[in-house]
Amino acid sequence: MPVVQIDMLEGRTLEQKRELVKKVTEVIVETANCPPEAVTIIIREMPKEHLGKAGKLRSDM
Repeated sequence: MPVVQIDMLEGRTLEQKRELVKKVTEVIVETANCPPEAVTIIIREMPKEHLGKAGKLRSDM
C-alpha cells in the first residue's frame, strides 16, 4: 500500500490538485504494479511564510 506525501506551497486550485493526484497515482500503479485503490496521497499545503530557503522566507522572495 504506497502512501505518498506531497508538501507544497498553498495556492493551487482544486482542479490542479485533482490532476496531481490522478497523475501521481497513475505512475505509482505502473511502477509498483498495484491497483489504484492501494495508493494513498496526502497533500500538505503551507503558507509562503512557513518555508525558508537560502536564509530567506519564501514570502520575502
